[in-house]
Amino acid sequence: MDHGEEFKGLVASVEAAIDRLLPGAEEPSARLHEAMRYSMMAGGKRLRPVLVVAAWRLFDPPGKADPLAAAVAVECVHTYSLVHDDLPCMDNDDLRRGRPTAHRAFDEATALLAGDALLTRAFAILGEAYAATPALAASLVRELADAAGSRRLIGGQMEDLLAERAPGAGPDLLQFIHLNKTAAMIEASLAMGGLCAGAPERSVETLRAAGRDLGLAFQIVDDILDTTSDTSTLGKTAGKDARAGKATYVSVHGLDAARRIARERSESAVSTLRGLPGDTGFLRRLAADLMARTH
Repeated sequence: MDHGEEFKGLVASVEAAIDRLLPGAEEPSARLHEAMRYSMMAGGKRLRPVLVVAAWRLFDPPGKADPLAAAVAVECVHTYSLVHDDLPCMDNDDLRRGRPTAHRAFDEATALLAGDALLTRAFAILGEAYAATPALAASLVRELADAAGSRRLIGGQMEDLLAERAPGAGPDLLQFIHLNKTAAMIEASLAMGGLCAGAPERSVETLRAAGRDLGLAFQIVDDILDTTSDTSTLGKTAGKDARAGKATYVSVHGLDAARRIARERSESAVSTLRGLPGDTGFLRRLAADLMARTH
């Protein structure tokens, strides 16, 4: 995705914070820390941490908290989920973000532990960075833990795996998988940005609603690209969902309907974002651009 200099500036800020907040590769358990950094510094879209910062920028109360630590925590959880998702016992993939997956670059046990360490580091970052504002720290921990837990992200992953073994998943199960496996973290990203800014609860709920639609649109486009794109463009193995018999919006609804639903969800997210204060132009452009992405 290319959203111009503004987007690139936010990504640069996030990546500097990642470098600062992760353990150094030379610290004890160096191989583990090297694997954590290998996975976190592999690039990628950085969509979720950028959403944290972009949502934070909508509000301008005095003394609002720096969102970068929250943004890094979100990216730690997202990256851990990818590291584990690529393992042989899950999707068994060899390529992620255009280079070998963690278990290929290191080994399966190291990748497993690196994922564990990224997950726990996320909550350590929140506790450390927002220690002076314990109510905010608690809210951020609660938001991220809810999104990443068994009722959302991990639950969605479980149902996604089960759907491979029980073909014939219908639209309701498919929506549950996508709302939780993908949309939950995008929803949490926007909400955490609002929480860091001290936004009123009404605005945080609006951010969550926009995030749900944006997350569904994002995942549906992923489903479409898995069918229509190639491995070199995606930076991950193309066509693997079909080969695994996964339930996707393309397999359940067909390609044309999947495109229509993605467009509708993207337009709904844009419409919801218009109800927020501040300049929502960047977020609305980002939501609209998801429809045009190629990887």
